[in-house]
Amino acid sequence: MNTPPIRIGYSLSLTGPVADNTRSARLTHKIWEDQVNKKGGLLGRKVELICKDDQGDPLKTEAIYRSLLDDERVDLVIGGYGTNTIGAALPVVIEREKFLIGLMGLGVNGNLRYPHYFAMIPTGPNPNTALTEGFFELAVSQSPKPKTVALLSAEAEFSKNPIIGAIENCKKYDLRVIHQQTYPLSTTDFSTVISGIQEVNADILFLCSYLNDSIGLVKTIKKSTYRPKMVGGAMIGPQSALVKTQLGPLLNGFVNYEYWVPVPKMNFNGISEMLEKYQHEAIKENIDALGFYVAPLAYAQMQVLEQAINNTGSLEDEKLSNYCRNNHFETVMGNIHFGTNGEWNQPRVVQVQFQNIKNNNIETFMDSSCQVVVSPDAYVSGKFIYPFSEI
Repeated sequence: MNTPPIRIGYSLSLTGPVADNTRSARLTHKIWEDQVNKKGGLLGRKVELICKDDQGDPLKTEAIYRSLLDDERVDLVIGGYGTNTIGAALPVVIEREKFLIGLMGLGVNGNLRYPHYFAMIPTGPNPNTALTEGFFELAVSQSPKPKTVALLSAEAEFSKNPIIGAIENCKKYDLRVIHQQTYPLSTTDFSTVISGIQEVNADILFLCSYLNDSIGLVKTIKKSTYRPKMVGGAMIGPQSALVKTQLGPLLNGFVNYEYWVPVPKMNFNGISEMLEKYQHEAIKENIDALGFYVAPLAYAQMQVLEQAINNTGSLEDEKLSNYCRNNHFETVMGNIHFGTNGEWNQPRVVQVQFQNIKNNNIETFMDSSCQVVVSPDAYVSGKFIYPFSEI
């Protein structure tokens, strides 16, 4: 009789506002699944990933995870893509006392403190502030030093935690928030929004946006005469190949967070080979052709699960959780050790500035020449250009 496969269930927002990113995660997971099965699987059993589309809707996510556990009878679950959907899955996970490695949910376990949850996002024990601390720290080290900040964010669950973190960082670095505004995620015309913020004339314009609205915001800002000293911060968009190639030179001057960039100091073991495989497959499937933002973390997510299973010889949730809590993991994102609330024990967020982009070609973004790491010092790859008007 054939040994049944190890069935691992989860949901991803394969359609909806972040689909370009989540499809990248799905492809990466498939690559891992194929590679691990070619090596004989885990514990002598093949692995089968069962992924459901939650459509970016948290209301669908809870039902999906219940179905995976009750109907599909999966052996394990993993977390989906972002804050909205991972947060919606956690009540089911907690109720069933399941082990869960999330992908890019920001601070979703901060209040729950569920001991069997682990985050793949590299924002460390204080995720809300760590996402953008480098942005504000960089700002106040400039001359003339900026003094005022305007906060602009999409009306979405993801935006809440970065805005909380931004406000905390403004207090820490003695920056005054003089304007705070949200906009519906369905917004396509940002001219009124930006003209209103221009009247406020804050030194820093902090943006927290998704993919399509990032495109609209960048185009509108560059078309306007408003030139804050620094702009960007927490945009989910400029990391995507689709957004990069649509905007091209319009991105010049914007500063934004990243988790992995092709700079020598982030050339972790196995990352080049993984991305080469990913990019080859991504072209065929018309998915983010770079994969820098999601693919390294999605692959590392599965590497952590693989190492925990192999080193415990078990699929028991509590054993896997205890192992993750007390051990280091070697991944394509480097060495990972989990700490408070299942977050990384040390943050590893970088800030990049787009510089010297002259066209919209995908090849322009294959290295770090136009995506310069400007913070933190450990990963800096070029000089920060300040103020924004100088680009």
